[in-house]
Amino acid sequence: MATIDPAELSRWFDRYAAALVMYARQWPSGESAEDVVQDAFVRLMAQRTAPANVKAWLFRVVRNAAVSGHRSQRRRKRRERHVGSRRGAWFENRPDDLIDATRAQEVLAALPDEQREPIVLRTWCEMGFQEIADLVGAPVSTIFSRYEAGLAAMRRKLESSCKTRIP
Repeated sequence: MATIDPAELSRWFDRYAAALVMYARQWPSGESAEDVVQDAFVRLMAQRTAPANVKAWLFRVVRNAAVSGHRSQRRRKRRERHVGSRRGAWFENRPDDLIDATRAQEVLAALPDEQREPIVLRTWCEMGFQEIADLVGAPVSTIFSRYEAGLAAMRRKLESSCKTRIP
C-alpha cells in the first residue's frame, strides 16, 4: 500500500494553504476557512496515492466543502430568519491607497458568486482561466466573461469612492 510522503504533504501545505484559505473565505459558513482547508489536507493525507494534479484536487475539495457549508448556512439562516455573514478580509486599508479597502471588500462580497469566484481565484489564488474553468466545470470563455463582468461591476461601484480618478 503506497502512502503520500509526509515531506511532500508539508511542501504542498506550504505552497497552497494560504491561497486555499483565501479561496474558502468567499463562502461564509459556520465552519472557518482554515478548518475547511485543514480537512482537505487530512483527506489528502488519507489518499493511497497523490492525485495527478494535487493543486486542482485541493481546490476542488475546498470548493465543494465551502459551497456545501455555505448552502447549509443559508438554509439554516432562512429557517431562523437570521441575517449576517462572516467573510474574511480580502483587502487591507493603507493610508496611501486610492480606494477604501473596506468598500472594495463590500463591493466584491456583493458580486454574484459566479463573478466573485473567478476574481478571487485569479487574484489571490493565482489560478489561470483554464484551471478555474476545470475547477468550476464551465468553459474558459464563460469564466473569462464572468471575470471581466465582475471587474467591470466593481470598477463602476468603486469609481465614486476613489480619492482621485485614474485615467
